[in-house]
Amino acid sequence: MNRRRIDTRARNHASYWAFVVHRVSGLLLALFLPVHFWALGHALDGAAALDGVLRWTDAPIFKFAEWGLVVLLAAHLTGGVRLLLIEFSPWSGLRKNWVSAGLGIAFATGLAFALALFN
Repeated sequence: MNRRRIDTRARNHASYWAFVVHRVSGLLLALFLPVHFWALGHALDGAAALDGVLRWTDAPIFKFAEWGLVVLLAAHLTGGVRLLLIEFSPWSGLRKNWVSAGLGIAFATGLAFALALFN
């Protein structure tokens, strides 16, 4: 019986975690879309039905969810731009810089949105 040892060294690299954040943010955004279309679908039932859904979304948990959505969008966008730059740019060796720049932009966008919610 040949037992192979699982090598987990790659999981300690910043690019692996950038991949995970990009993939998870994409999956969570995909899960958000049906809920968003359901809420918008109430507009077809008239203004009163849409107003009912919009009143329901004034709860603080939905404000937090909006912040999370903005952070997910920013993380997914910066992760995608990072991948495009790695694939199509002539530079090499800057992967950790792209990872940290992407995370910084996502964090700053989420912080700016959170501050706008409370002002």
